[in-house]
Amino acid sequence: MNMKKKLSIFTALAVFQAFAVGSVNAQSTQQGDTTSVNTANVESVEVLKQEQPIAEREVKTESNNKSISTPSSEAKETKTSTGDQATTKTDSEKPALDGEEATTDATGTKPEVQEEVPEKVETPATPAEIEQPSIDGTSPVAAGGNLTLYMNSNKMEQDGKTYLAGQPMAVKNGVSYVAIRALVDRVGYGVKYDNKTKETIIISGDDELRFKTNSKDYTVNGETRTMKGPAYQQKNTFMVPLTSITQALNITYKVNQSAKTVVLNLNTKPVASFTITQKEIFAGDTVDYVTSNSSPNGLDIVDERWTGRQDSFDQAGTYTISYQVQDANGQWSDPYSITIEVMTPNLPPVAMFATDKEQYKMGEKITYTDQSTDDENNIVKAVWENNPLAFFEPGPKTVTLTVTDNHGATNTYSKVITITNETLYSFTDFNLLFTPVGQKFTFNGGEVTTMEKVPYTYMDEPSLLIRSNSPETVNTEGIVYKESSSGQTRFMIHHVNNTGKRVKMYVIATNNNPNPAVFEQQNMGFAGPTPYATVAGKLSIDKWFKSIQTGADQKKEYLQPGESKLILTELNKTPMKEGQVISLYSDAYSDYSLDYNVILVEENKDPFEALPLLPVLDRDGVHNRGTYPNATRIIKYDEHVGLKPARLPLGDNSSDPNLVGTDPMAYTDASNAGNFGVLYKITLTNVAPRTLISFNPRGGKYSGVALVNNQLVSIAEGNVAVANSSEQSVLYRTGSIGESVTILFSAAPGSNLPVNLLFTPLPSEK
Repeated sequence: MNMKKKLSIFTALAVFQAFAVGSVNAQSTQQGDTTSVNTANVESVEVLKQEQPIAEREVKTESNNKSISTPSSEAKETKTSTGDQATTKTDSEKPALDGEEATTDATGTKPEVQEEVPEKVETPATPAEIEQPSIDGTSPVAAGGNLTLYMNSNKMEQDGKTYLAGQPMAVKNGVSYVAIRALVDRVGYGVKYDNKTKETIIISGDDELRFKTNSKDYTVNGETRTMKGPAYQQKNTFMVPLTSITQALNITYKVNQSAKTVVLNLNTKPVASFTITQKEIFAGDTVDYVTSNSSPNGLDIVDERWTGRQDSFDQAGTYTISYQVQDANGQWSDPYSITIEVMTPNLPPVAMFATDKEQYKMGEKITYTDQSTDDENNIVKAVWENNPLAFFEPGPKTVTLTVTDNHGATNTYSKVITITNETLYSFTDFNLLFTPVGQKFTFNGGEVTTMEKVPYTYMDEPSLLIRSNSPETVNTEGIVYKESSSGQTRFMIHHVNNTGKRVKMYVIATNNNPNPAVFEQQNMGFAGPTPYATVAGKLSIDKWFKSIQTGADQKKEYLQPGESKLILTELNKTPMKEGQVISLYSDAYSDYSLDYNVILVEENKDPFEALPLLPVLDRDGVHNRGTYPNATRIIKYDEHVGLKPARLPLGDNSSDPNLVGTDPMAYTDASNAGNFGVLYKITLTNVAPRTLISFNPRGGKYSGVALVNNQLVSIAEGNVAVANSSEQSVLYRTGSIGESVTILFSAAPGSNLPVNLLFTPLPSEK
């Protein structure tokens, strides 16, 4: 062989070595400031020998017919270079991953780079199996599956094949390093070098990692991160901490110390999934599929296949649908499957009702029985038209019922009944007898003022009422109430947000005593935020009474001397929008006097930081605020009621005088108009047989609840209010014998007072 051919062999082998070690030097193709890594400096024959397959190999020259051989696979020792000295690795040495302490070698020093040739390779690598960049500089495609790295060795295994890195996996200062080019080629990522920034770049789909020699900092998609150790060059091979790549690209791995391996999970399969937009699918319906797919390596998805997919299913039953996609490398994803239940097409409900008779007298009670059906037994709404409990005009009457199922299908049924010219009950007598508890009826409200008042007396129980209700409409941030209290305390808080911002209300308790204090929340009634004041007021009273019944809202807060805490935290769970109302009722107890601040601030502000800077807000001149002692009023009446029409007034400031207290912020006396916040415990020990007890507002519209013989009764059910003094809502009817009746009542915020409890003898039944 002539000298020119001989040099060309060595040159070709040297170029091959440059690709194998991932060098970023020498010849490159310019692309702006970024250069694809294609070539490297030609290294010596000794370096070249390390890159050959693990088995004895020879490179022959024509001139002397001699061989230059690498160590054989039978070698038992691993040499570690440390300066000019070489030491022999012993079995006691233990390689480390990032953050682990490397073990020392036989000389007692920690090896920086440990090279190891395995004793035996089951399937020797061939030159074609050794990692090689392609001629155009792109990375070879990864074979997929797991990649096994051998500690202190340049050996790598993937899919049953062996590959050699430019340098062994090494440990420096307790950090494990790998040859970057060898690793990313096996993973299937791209590598570039930026001449301008002097950075080595790894590209994985949309992800970009940038490394610099001798720097601990690297960037992931422009975000700077810090490695456990700096990147460095080792014999023209760029070395980086292993976990800098695995963490940035979410590559999981397992360490086997006994086998001295690190196994990287390289799931290169694409991922496929899909959803079906319909929550329920009926036979014959068009099925909407929404697919999602991606490639971990950022490859294009080029194909898809379905199993069991149908645009519509003709028959009801259970069906399994599977979806797969294929990436540009030809690799298919695992099937993604969904099992669906196709139901028989929905049938609309069937509206139907019956009446106990076909013909009625005027004022005769009509019993309606809803007999509607649905194929799924799921009727969600029934709307009646013209179905009063009795008619008071003769003639044919058409009653209609419309029902709706959970799919929105509706059906309507109508029936005609006949009302004769005969009268069974008058309008008034019928309503007294048959209007259900919790519902209202109209009457001559002027008759109420002619009824005798029940001449009751009362006594008050100690309970300090803190009524925060002015300014009811709050226009700016500030302190709406502040007070100190110990022992039994009741909070009534009712406000509207008019600040133009989203705000929160808080109650802050501060212990300014030298001793620890306890705050006990005994019950809680909170409603809102809502645009409707009457709704918030009614719901807060409703929940308060339920809490009194169940005791479900009890909790304690312990406050150290000088400590402040949020209490009644239901109040500040949800921000109030402009125009929304909150309403709160709660009873509490503290063993020491606590200072309370009720504040309103923007929703994102810290209430404790804001409190010292908040102004105390003025009253609005219309609504009431104040601190009132003895806020539980006990009424016990032992004489007969119900033998003749009578009334028991509440909140009238006559029979039921207003509580007297103070406005601690205005330093004035205060009168609790309407006695909002007062809990009335009314016991009537001698209610006559066949007596109707009803609720009649005298100051305007009212919506609330009462607790009658421990049963919660709505004062007009649903969202209906007792609109005026000519309406009454049924609370209770006694039976054929006299009874003792107990009523708990408190005026609902947002409603009007005074009110009357009416006691009316029932007419005889016919």
